[in-house]
Amino acid sequence: MSSRSEEAVLIALRGIVGEPHVLTEPDMVAGYLRDWTGRWSGHGAAVVRPGSVEEVQEVVRICHGSGVAVVPQGGNTGLVGGSVPHHGEVVLSLRRLDRLEPIDTASRSVTAGAGATIGALQEHARRGGLRYGVDLASRDSATIGGTIATNAGGTHVVSNGDTRRQVMGLEVVLANGTRLSGLEGMPKISLGPDPLQLVIGSEGTLGVITAARLRLLPGEAAAPLVILLAVKTLGEGLEFLGPDVRAIEFFDRACLEAVIEHRGLPRPLPVESPFYVLIESGDIPRLPEDAVAVVDPRLWAYRESITETISALGVPVKLDVALPLDRVDDFAAAVHDLALEGDTYLYGHLAEGNFHVNVVGSRDPEAVVDRVLELVVDLGGVIASEHGVGVAKADWWRRTTEPSILDFQRHVKAALDPDRILNPAVFWGE
Repeated sequence: MSSRSEEAVLIALRGIVGEPHVLTEPDMVAGYLRDWTGRWSGHGAAVVRPGSVEEVQEVVRICHGSGVAVVPQGGNTGLVGGSVPHHGEVVLSLRRLDRLEPIDTASRSVTAGAGATIGALQEHARRGGLRYGVDLASRDSATIGGTIATNAGGTHVVSNGDTRRQVMGLEVVLANGTRLSGLEGMPKISLGPDPLQLVIGSEGTLGVITAARLRLLPGEAAAPLVILLAVKTLGEGLEFLGPDVRAIEFFDRACLEAVIEHRGLPRPLPVESPFYVLIESGDIPRLPEDAVAVVDPRLWAYRESITETISALGVPVKLDVALPLDRVDDFAAAVHDLALEGDTYLYGHLAEGNFHVNVVGSRDPEAVVDRVLELVVDLGGVIASEHGVGVAKADWWRRTTEPSILDFQRHVKAALDPDRILNPAVFWGE
């Protein structure tokens, strides 16, 4: 796009959202161009911050008519390069769409703007005597729209399911500016295929999520117990799964030592162990007689500080993968046998076999990605569990996805975004 046509687009966008909400100065746009890991960054034509769904529609129409690609962005807490521009796209920031509607207590649901944070929604639900089923450490930055676009999991998937399970309806703007809305909040609808369900997990490639109707859960009568155990194998931790368990997390010794040093936290257990399992439960699970464990709600600080701690050590290579539950120990052992360049840290959501593999200090990130993902595939796992594909795993996604499914997804993309203006670098790598 020529400088003259780019300026014409910017003038049109300022006319829609107001001059203060079209950012072009380098110091103003810098935070929108680099993802949370610091590994993925690019350049964008501008950052546009609409304040309503109608403004989103007009912005998308202008960009579509001008052939300008758009990257929808929420809290920019993504880890796979899917929420930042790579080839001069316009960043469409949804953060101003943060309205939380009054809670519908009859249906136990609420309509939330795409820019509302998970933390704000949780607090809103608590004030109504209810709770939202998705929780993650980045709750005060991660947005509703972003977590739906990646079908985020978080710490309570074992009891509440992933984000898809919480979505009752969506409002979405398509690539041509058309608005699709399904925010009625009906508990059950049978009116044929639901096109809005395709948008969940599509990482901004099929439509721009502007609002969602979300299911809420009953509030808890009492705070759950939090238990930390030292275990020799991850399989030992899986034995504690039960009906009262809301979360079951794990981290290795390297993670614990790094968090203790970075945060200045006390050592939680009197022994060193290859792994530690953190359980949130309505009751203390049956533990073996020789178990080394402690019960304290403050133990979540050790698990939730890991991502921040690792990032403080350097720019990490971050991989989010899932393994069959009977292969989790095989994978953990094999990762260490790879002897990857740099320091390796393993943690994640044990009940789903979800590993977050982090390597700090590697001079060849792509080699790390290839070696770890080859191992995942060899053990029957999947290359992305809850953070999405983004640009980091686009090639591996194409290589490991059933050809017929790839063909179907290409047809869906072509039908909804034939000109490929929505997040073109994601999945298809363009």
